[in-house]
Amino acid sequence: MPAYVVIDIEVTDAVKYEEFKKQAPVSVAKYGGRLLTAAGKTEPLEGGWDSKGMTLLEFPTAGRAREWYASDEYRPAKDLRQQIANARAVLVAGAQCRVDRGSRRRAR
Repeated sequence: MPAYVVIDIEVTDAVKYEEFKKQAPVSVAKYGGRLLTAAGKTEPLEGGWDSKGMTLLEFPTAGRAREWYASDEYRPAKDLRQQIANARAVLVAGAQCRVDRGSRRRAR
């Protein structure tokens, strides 16, 4: 089942962040992940969530996402990101959904 890594990020050094953006995707791909959006602008819909930007990654499983985050391949990029940005990250387990009558979705 797919899993998602959601990173709330505020970049503090835009020049060095360009280097991070070159490094990180290589490690994500090695673990079967893909980038869905990077540092995308956000629009709060509820709760006054103030985010400077969101990054969303998809992995085939939560296990692969954890392996990626702890990997030697990602470590240099992660170390750089921690120097040039303020970030929070969460792992979200995916759910398979099917569409029922009236286009209502139900998680299985």
